[in-house]
Amino acid sequence: MKATIERATLLRCLSHVQSVVERRNTIPILSNVLIEAVAGGTVRLTATDLDLQIVEAMPAAAVEAAGAITVSAHLLFDIARKLPDGAQVSLETADNRMVVKAGRSRFQLPTLPRDDFPVLAQGDLPTSFELGGRVLAELIDRTRFAISTEETRYYLNGIFLHVSDDVLKAAATDGHRLARYTLARPEGAEAMPDVIIPRKCVGELRKLLDDVLDSQVLIELSASKVRFTLGGEFGVVLTSKLIDGTFPDYNRVIPTGNDKLLRLDPRALFEGVDRVATIASEKTRSVKLALDNDRVTLSVTSPDNGTAAEEVSADYRSTGFEIGFNANYLKDILSQIDGDSVELHLADAGAPTLIRKDDQSSALYVLMPMRV
Repeated sequence: MKATIERATLLRCLSHVQSVVERRNTIPILSNVLIEAVAGGTVRLTATDLDLQIVEAMPAAAVEAAGAITVSAHLLFDIARKLPDGAQVSLETADNRMVVKAGRSRFQLPTLPRDDFPVLAQGDLPTSFELGGRVLAELIDRTRFAISTEETRYYLNGIFLHVSDDVLKAAATDGHRLARYTLARPEGAEAMPDVIIPRKCVGELRKLLDDVLDSQVLIELSASKVRFTLGGEFGVVLTSKLIDGTFPDYNRVIPTGNDKLLRLDPRALFEGVDRVATIASEKTRSVKLALDNDRVTLSVTSPDNGTAAEEVSADYRSTGFEIGFNANYLKDILSQIDGDSVELHLADAGAPTLIRKDDQSSALYVLMPMRV
């Protein structure tokens, strides 16, 4: 194999594929990226962790000899990063080594044979539809912060994607808060199975979307796998196994009878919570909201660090009461609200609170209260 690639092109592709590769691997081949040079001027890179696979094609300045080899993904990425701008990088294989040349630099890297490289079996993906890159990015941004990181509840370690009542819904929860995003059902998604897309796949997909916000993303899926195709001829194909589990019926925790409405500026509330939570102990991180006509008083009491309080002006017309929340969870939700108004629908100090921008908003959040 022998190919020459422009440094910026190689670096961009490697930055995408190497982040799928785990830093610590018990199977040596999984540390490697598969490089395939195809006659006609295309080089394809593939990386996998056996659950997630990324394939990206890039234009080569020249392919002098077609072929395929695997080499350490992180090592090649670090080399490409340190090469000078505008360099032409030559990749050539000889005697179980890959020779990387650029200007006066020359590296000889150990390789493993292409035949040892595992490829994720594609299988049949019967459901196929398209979403705009910007829409998909917003869907991820509005929900992924609520994905659980508790490995024991593995079925919560992703975004639940399903179709119901002619809309496509994405939901994530960790048991303390819930985020749900809805959009019109795309054409082709009618018979889509309910799927849970793993956290790592969601993270890698979101990074890739930054380059294709203004184009369409093809989504193909079955009950066990999902494939995202981004960009055209020199694009990226991200394939992932899905989480094999049942997502809980989250609709039961979305309150419908919360009759106390609090309206205020999300930025002002975020900053107020952030300030008073400075003294909260790491364990609790709780903040108390005392609701009164036209204002909310935020307060934190810490046995070690004293007390803090701040008033935030608000629109509130119901009977006053106090409720506590985890400060970080409340801030996470408030940071998702664009605009100068947010609605908090409350019932009492022990009931979940519904938070949204307004009744037209695609995103909806539920936050469980804390005892304070």
